[in-house]
Amino acid sequence: MQVYEDLRYKLSLEFPSGYPYNAPSVKFLTPCYHPNVDLQGNICLDILKDKWSALYDVRTILLSIQSLLGEPNVESPLNTEAAELWKNQAAYRKYLRESYARHTKSQDT
Repeated sequence: MQVYEDLRYKLSLEFPSGYPYNAPSVKFLTPCYHPNVDLQGNICLDILKDKWSALYDVRTILLSIQSLLGEPNVESPLNTEAAELWKNQAAYRKYLRESYARHTKSQDT
């Protein structure tokens, strides 16, 4: 089972006036504990930065983020704590589920 399976996240996609020649700004609105996502929801993903192509569409972006969730780049982390914990998948999954549950519970109240 993938670590993020069954979890739901909201993202913000903002398209600049130069889209599709300029990459959109994409970030997590729902807090996401992940080696390549910082506490503000910014995502470290090459296709959103220097590897952007006008051929990419929203589907490509979302599939790339989905892939990143399952296979983070721990060599280039935005969240070093998450990158270290990633090495222990059982502990990572436990912490992720607990932090996600805390967030969703606070949204319900």
